[in-house]
Amino acid sequence: MKQRQAIFRLSLGAKGAIAILLLTVSSGIVLTSCNPNPTETTVPTTQPTQPTQPTQPNTAVVTPKPEAQTPTTKAETATTKAEIYLLEDRNGKFQLVARPITIEQKATNEQAVLEQTFNRLLAQSNSNTAANQPTSTIPQGTTLRSIKVDKDAITVDLSSEFTSGGGTASMTGRLGQVIYTATSLNPQAKVFLSVDGKPLEILGGEGLEITQPMTRESFQKDFPL
Repeated sequence: MKQRQAIFRLSLGAKGAIAILLLTVSSGIVLTSCNPNPTETTVPTTQPTQPTQPTQPNTAVVTPKPEAQTPTTKAETATTKAEIYLLEDRNGKFQLVARPITIEQKATNEQAVLEQTFNRLLAQSNSNTAANQPTSTIPQGTTLRSIKVDKDAITVDLSSEFTSGGGTASMTGRLGQVIYTATSLNPQAKVFLSVDGKPLEILGGEGLEITQPMTRESFQKDFPL
């Protein structure tokens, strides 16, 4: 009889345990059904920071336009100043006077300048006949055959018309015109004078003796006007 009660009691205890177990399981099922998406704990992953690239502005490349070239006018063309020498009558005596000229055509050296200067001088022959006006005693028709510049020496070769006509005063005056015009760029230069390619030794019918080379200083000493 006592054994059967023990079994019965055990049975009741087992039933109680089973009931508790079922209750626990049921509670878990209910909780699970009420929260179908359980919260998951996420561990953040640290990503390396990428450097921020600076924004490049849209800069347009501008090519500079070439500057317009200003054409050179005739007025801007280089010119050369030179002098020719004429004779002026002062109280019955001739005096050499300088007359500045402009070489219109550009000359590249002293010889080219003197060549053009002599052509201007010879074009002045007897051009002024008015009283007290500078004139030239170089005979008309006289031409420049050649001119050569070699350091401080200048060789002038004139045509034969240079020795024609006139007296002593005229001969002396034309000789001075040649010497001073030839040395207008270099007053210290020596002048060798030729006529038709031959060195000039006697000038004019009165026999003006020429000693060469000639300078401004020697002319003033040997042929005072």
